[in-house]
Amino acid sequence: MARINRKRKRGTPAISTASLPDIIFILLFFFMVVTVMKDSTLKVEVNYPYATELQKLEKKSLVSYIYIGSPQKQYREKYGSAPRIQLNDAFKEIKDLKIFMEQEKQAVAENQRSRMTASIRADKDVTMGIITDVKTELRKINQLKVNYSSKPRTDDL
Repeated sequence: MARINRKRKRGTPAISTASLPDIIFILLFFFMVVTVMKDSTLKVEVNYPYATELQKLEKKSLVSYIYIGSPQKQYREKYGSAPRIQLNDAFKEIKDLKIFMEQEKQAVAENQRSRMTASIRADKDVTMGIITDVKTELRKINQLKVNYSSKPRTDDL
């Protein structure tokens, strides 16, 4: 008599997890290299105004940010509630814009300096007087590429 072999149901083979730690370390290293750390701590309150026609900046490494708004609660006792200018991590005056922009330009390669942009990140409740003063000072130091930061407008507003 012939013996009939029954086909046994075989389970799927186990997946080898030996290379999993290597993959995790490669991903960790990748994100450590690619991630850009936040440059400055925001000391002013900035609620961006809404806009309909927006464009993204291409080279964020060539952008210098100028924050304008009233100081946050922990700084109001010392600086008051009037709108202030923040450059990097400190409150500054309009006359300090020249030094700030020169320092920012020194940190960039010489052939890229003409492509630098000054981005004004102002609170929507700030009066135009301080923004006009900043724009005038930027014009004096020959920083003519200026950007205004805003939020995209949605239809339900």
